[in-house]
Amino acid sequence: MTKPLSARLCIIACWLILLFAGCASRKNVVYLQDVDPLNQQAISQNYEMIIHRDDLLAIMVNSKDPELAMLFNMPLTTYQLGTSGGSYGQQRVLGYLVDANGTIDFPILGLIKAEGLTRLQLTNLIKERLIKEDLIKDPIVTIQFMNFKISVVGEVARPGSFTISGDRITLLEALSMAGDLTIYGKRDRVAVIRERDAKRTILFHDLRSADIFQSPCYYLQQNDIVYVEPNRARAGQSDINQNNSVGVWLSAVSILTSVISLVVTINKK
Repeated sequence: MTKPLSARLCIIACWLILLFAGCASRKNVVYLQDVDPLNQQAISQNYEMIIHRDDLLAIMVNSKDPELAMLFNMPLTTYQLGTSGGSYGQQRVLGYLVDANGTIDFPILGLIKAEGLTRLQLTNLIKERLIKEDLIKDPIVTIQFMNFKISVVGEVARPGSFTISGDRITLLEALSMAGDLTIYGKRDRVAVIRERDAKRTILFHDLRSADIFQSPCYYLQQNDIVYVEPNRARAGQSDINQNNSVGVWLSAVSILTSVISLVVTINKK
């Protein structure tokens, strides 16, 4: 075999290895590979937040008569932030905690069943009670979740807990808030851990497939935990420490030396 021919074969072999490796890595990394870009999908899931036990709700009542509305509003509390030299106060409305029975204790109206209702349903219920019991004729009621947070852990760029200001957060949005998956995260093993009614549900998702849109966990709920499982490369790194890293490098150098020797031998023939 001539030297130019052997060199060409080596180059072709390396090129083929890189090509197939690139194709394999793309299939493992790209999201939503089976989505038809021209096909519009109807959103059938209801993503309104449902009130659960231990939720903390900020409920404000307004009216043309401020004195009447004031009876139904929790007082403002001031929190001291910063150091003594540059501290400042921040005001916050105290919230209504949904107790173990799923109720809140609302001024004058007493116990109100809140668990299982949406924010809009509870808003309408309080307004109807205020009008029906002739307490306020023109009430304006606003309700917000005060402790709506989700956690993202595992192989993401910025793991942590995130406070959600609105009523809607999807699995993909949560991963985006955490800086997306690292290259070591398994796109087909993204778990959502959800605890409701004394039961824990763990559902795995494949981000490479459009099936995630049909998942009951695609729209996240309060206190959901998103966990991204590491791939084999990352798991293997956990075995590499300061004591055996030298051995790993020596093995790599030995393999590289063997490859170079093989190429030189082929060129000599």
